[in-house]
Amino acid sequence: MTSATLVELPSLDFVAPFPGFPGQSRFALVSLDESGVLYELRSLDDAGLRFLVVPPAPFFPEYAPELDDITAAALSLTDAEQALLLIVINPGADAAGTTANLLAPIVINTETRQAAQVVLAGADLPVRAPLAAA
Repeated sequence: MTSATLVELPSLDFVAPFPGFPGQSRFALVSLDESGVLYELRSLDDAGLRFLVVPPAPFFPEYAPELDDITAAALSLTDAEQALLLIVINPGADAAGTTANLLAPIVINTETRQAAQVVLAGADLPVRAPLAAA
């Protein structure tokens, strides 16, 4: 799976509610820096709900998860170029304490704006990979 060009998206519809947040399925992807690395997923229904996300390539260049056919179908992905891959980061007290969830990336179909957080079944990937060490 490749990553489409990262751009702001004013409206994303998660095909299932964001895990752990029932009823939260509408988000916007908003840039937080000029370098195009740090983004925020903001809930369109709850102003206080947001997640920090980054494209994996600058931090984990070897990271290349495979989507199963069911997930690809749920997101209406017919071509890898449609897919935008992001990872959720958990900020620490400092840069060294910041981690990334590699087990459950966010996949977005940039054409349909459908999205999902995908738990990679059977993958031996960390939920809290050190971001600074990557």
